[in-house]
Amino acid sequence: MSAKSKFKHRNCYSQFFIIKSRTVALEYSTLIPFPLVLSRSRMKQHFPLKNAQQEKRIYNSRVWISVGIVVFFMLLLVSRYAYLQIFNFETFSTASDQNRIRLQPLAPARGYIYDRNGILLADNYPVFTATLSRADVQDIDDTLKRLTPILELTEEDIERFQARVKTARKTERVSIKLNLNENDIARFSEVKYLFPGVNIETQMTRYYPHGELFAHVIGYVGRINDKELKEIDKDLYAGSNLIGKIGVEKYYEDLLHGVPGNESVEADAFGNVLRHLGRKEPVRGNDLYLSLDYGLQTIATEQLAGRRGAIVAIDPRTGEILALVSSPSFNPNLFVTGISSKDYSGLRDSLDQPLYNRAVQGAYPPGSTIKPMFGMGGLHYGLVDWSTAISDPGYFTLPGDSHRFRDHKKTGHGAVNLHKAQVVSCDTYFYVMSYRMGIEKMNSWMRQFGFGEKTGVDLPSESSGLYPSPEWKMRTRKSKWSRGETISVSIGQGAFTATPLQLAMATAITANQGSHVTPHVLRESKGAKPFTVHNAPNGKIDFNGQPDDWIKMRDAMIDVVQSGTGRGIRSPMYQIAGKTGTAQVKSIAQGKRYNEALLTERQLDHGLFVGFAPAETPEIAVVVVWENGRHGGSAAQLAKPLFDYWLLSRDKNPIHPAGHQISGGLMTAGIKPGELPSGPNLLSADPNASPTQEGSQATHAQSNNPQPATSRSTPSANDDQE
Repeated sequence: MSAKSKFKHRNCYSQFFIIKSRTVALEYSTLIPFPLVLSRSRMKQHFPLKNAQQEKRIYNSRVWISVGIVVFFMLLLVSRYAYLQIFNFETFSTASDQNRIRLQPLAPARGYIYDRNGILLADNYPVFTATLSRADVQDIDDTLKRLTPILELTEEDIERFQARVKTARKTERVSIKLNLNENDIARFSEVKYLFPGVNIETQMTRYYPHGELFAHVIGYVGRINDKELKEIDKDLYAGSNLIGKIGVEKYYEDLLHGVPGNESVEADAFGNVLRHLGRKEPVRGNDLYLSLDYGLQTIATEQLAGRRGAIVAIDPRTGEILALVSSPSFNPNLFVTGISSKDYSGLRDSLDQPLYNRAVQGAYPPGSTIKPMFGMGGLHYGLVDWSTAISDPGYFTLPGDSHRFRDHKKTGHGAVNLHKAQVVSCDTYFYVMSYRMGIEKMNSWMRQFGFGEKTGVDLPSESSGLYPSPEWKMRTRKSKWSRGETISVSIGQGAFTATPLQLAMATAITANQGSHVTPHVLRESKGAKPFTVHNAPNGKIDFNGQPDDWIKMRDAMIDVVQSGTGRGIRSPMYQIAGKTGTAQVKSIAQGKRYNEALLTERQLDHGLFVGFAPAETPEIAVVVVWENGRHGGSAAQLAKPLFDYWLLSRDKNPIHPAGHQISGGLMTAGIKPGELPSGPNLLSADPNASPTQEGSQATHAQSNNPQPATSRSTPSANDDQE
């Protein structure tokens, strides 16, 4: 190759290299230093100074921006670290501790309940319980599904848990199943590592050692429901699942519950407790000592065995309730840990209504048991005195009306004064008195004995009964009062209803010669909130008669037991002042006679008795209501063993839980269970039937609740046993 050709070739190569290098330099200016590629002259030729300086400025700005960003984020991190570690250390340290340190509530033990002699009626005992901590369980449904075969959870267990977990706090431990057995605990222990947040704990629960004996008065506790959850103080019930539902357990819930404590524990990520850091002990609820007597309650229960009805015994001097029985009863222990649907349906749907507290809720027509109180009203208004007599032909007719209001004795009682009217229970005498008095005065007088009003007893769900009036009838039935209704009310029939407890209080007022006391079951509370119930009369009936009228009425009631309708229970050891009564269940048409052979067992009359003893210095008043017991004389025989025990055997041979033997053949005075058949239904008579219509068709209605019986239009089968 010639020199000229070589030069041209080299020059072309150089030009190519320069152009290529320039392109590369422009694209990768930060990677290839220009001096290594081009000479200064070439740089000046291809990159003017102005462009180089601009590139340098761009490069420097990028560097400083990058450095600024890095410095900014470093300062941000440092400031955040300083904020966490220096300025807000306490707050975030506490929050950190809360992830591992927990404050667990400690439920207080419930206060015990005793009878008047210190016999334990409501106890506490420990049970093993499976609990779930919501804070440690992510998927509750999956956990519950896997636990079901291990703990043998039923559908009811799951439903109850799901209801509780909806209202539980995030940190709360919710019970899955109470009262675990050894097999449940053993199976769970083997797989516990699979269930973080689920533990076996020991909890205290309620136990009623005497089962049905005190069920209606003591009541029971049960799980807190949604309605109760809205009403209670959640802090006060932290860690607690149970609350009083009925009876003393409900009425004195604030005394029995106590105050919860708490325990600080350290837990791992699975919710397992690593160590205990501190503890504030809970305060146990108050112990309650009741006025009830175990022995008297036992006898009253035995007298009503196999029967429907109620017995109430009180101390008329103080208002202390000595016994309160509603029959049939139920086992309250079924409700504590959650009653099964089958068991609850059986109790709820039973026509005998074992859950119904007849003693304070049952509204019965009182029948002739109110004649002593009504008789005092005649004396108060000056309508009669003890010598006022009428001639009883066996019936009474209102002026201008041919309808006959019949006496329980078809042939009548002849000449009758107030004393004899009580002894033989003459209906006609009180028909005449009511006609003279009128319903307005009757209502005003009888309400002084507590009829139509709640007694104020320290038990929930008390019924007020009903003492009817023209205003009541217009308000509720939109119709006017009839004269015949006044006649029926005078002998405790028609729309007039009263609870056994109301009858007991009216009897106590009569025994106290007009002084009022308030019925109560609590005698004393011991514990954090101690107090003693002070027994004192709290009023007196406004009576315008003679001071000795009360004594004369007491003497008439003594003769009821000595020679009248209650003579089957007279005692040579003490005197009982009493009054029998019969409440008609099925109305009988005019011209027809009462015939038990044509009636079912539940259509028979109710038998009632009220009385107090010793008559001159009363220590006990007893009321018996025997549904379908036929007549008051039979009910009186159920009361006799209570008088005997309280006045003769209580101190010498008291009945205790360890032995229920009653010495001296005491129970032989009572009617043995089973003398009358006991059917499955509760019969109530038609409350709208009227006795004022001649030849009215007899009707009756059946109901699950004891209802007012129809107005009386016919006597009991046995004339002298009312």
